[in-house]
Amino acid sequence: MLHSIRNPLLARAPLARLRPTQFTVGYAEVEVKARQWARLGKKRRKIELEHHVFPAVRGPGKDYFIVDHHHLGIALLEEGMKEVFVTVLDDLSWLKPSVFWRTMEYRSWAHPYDSRGNRQDCRSMPQRLTQLEDDPYRSLAGLVRGAGGYAKDQAPFVEFLWADFFRPRISARTIKREPGRATRAGLRLARSPEARYLPGWSGEPAA
Repeated sequence: MLHSIRNPLLARAPLARLRPTQFTVGYAEVEVKARQWARLGKKRRKIELEHHVFPAVRGPGKDYFIVDHHHLGIALLEEGMKEVFVTVLDDLSWLKPSVFWRTMEYRSWAHPYDSRGNRQDCRSMPQRLTQLEDDPYRSLAGLVRGAGGYAKDQAPFVEFLWADFFRPRISARTIKREPGRATRAGLRLARSPEARYLPGWSGEPAA
């Protein structure tokens, strides 16, 4: 469960300096968010920024380590945004890096897995959002959820669990070359009894 703080602080932060807490994103989802943002006028952008506050933890070097909105952050960078609001969930800047990352994992604030689903050392975490690797299966998980394949869940990193479910079942080549076909296959799989252990599953129980 996502560790919550009773009275988080609100602050402004340079978007380019936000630190990620995961190794990958789905760039198909980044592209969707960038297109949505590009259609907004100046006034609407200001309103959206006030509603999409980045949850963050103050970490080593006094940097802000965001625990959500990685896709949106990259999309905003691509659209030339310079600054965003962050809500400071906790200040762990006084901890040694090794203890900091162990605490982040314990609180479900970090996801140290690469684009193949393999666990990595948190010390190798990318320094900037633009350094995050593309995971086509994370893209597929977002596309399937957007198509109604499973329900949105407030638990952290749910889409990565779905990405790992799709990983051995649909080829990366199909996702990249035929995203529509991959999404349809993902929808069938997402509603199958095989996926019933996953958060947001909305299929039919096995007979």
